[in-house]
Amino acid sequence: MNYRVRWRKAAKRQLADVWIRASDRAGVTAASDSVDPILGRNPHAQGESRSGSRRIWIVEPLVFFYDIDDANRTVTVVAVSELPG
Repeated sequence: MNYRVRWRKAAKRQLADVWIRASDRAGVTAASDSVDPILGRNPHAQGESRSGSRRIWIVEPLVFFYDIDDANRTVTVVAVSELPG
């Protein structure tokens, strides 16, 4: 089950903003680095479903929102935020 993982520009900007403000930049980096390989293998096995093809997945200290397009075998990360805490 290989999927191509893409990131919207807005999601990349959000990740950069979170990283800049983070007290644990290594944790943010580790969480973000894990996303592509895991979602590329099996995006349906991660997180929880939302409306339509949208899913939410928590990889502490981050929250990822992504869409799955099974027909094109593509995952698009649409938003990233810091886990409220």
